[in-house]
Amino acid sequence: MDGPDVSARLAAERVATVEAITGLDRQVGWLAEQQALSTYDDEHDPEGVTVSVQRAQLQGLLAAARRDLAALDRAADRLAAGGYGACVRCGCDIGEARLEALPAAETCVACAEGRRHRPR
Repeated sequence: MDGPDVSARLAAERVATVEAITGLDRQVGWLAEQQALSTYDDEHDPEGVTVSVQRAQLQGLLAAARRDLAALDRAADRLAAGGYGACVRCGCDIGEARLEALPAAETCVACAEGRRHRPR
């Protein structure tokens, strides 16, 4: 992938991630409203998932989406600075297949797996 293709891909991934964050924020807000309007004790309901479990799941997804957004922004910064595609730990090439699968990847496979890799 060349620069314009990578830039467009990162931009598209960023838009999708921002939309996901917006949707998750909305769901967390809706859940809080429902909980405030109800006196139902779902903590002791053997039939269903508790509101606290749903909230924890949504907050986990929201935190992950925010991390993804930050990673996409860092990838765009590396692209602009000319360092996109190089491992931030060892400096080796990340590899096109890995970047195709994970466009915001910051490390090569060896570094991501925690293996020792000699820096260039």
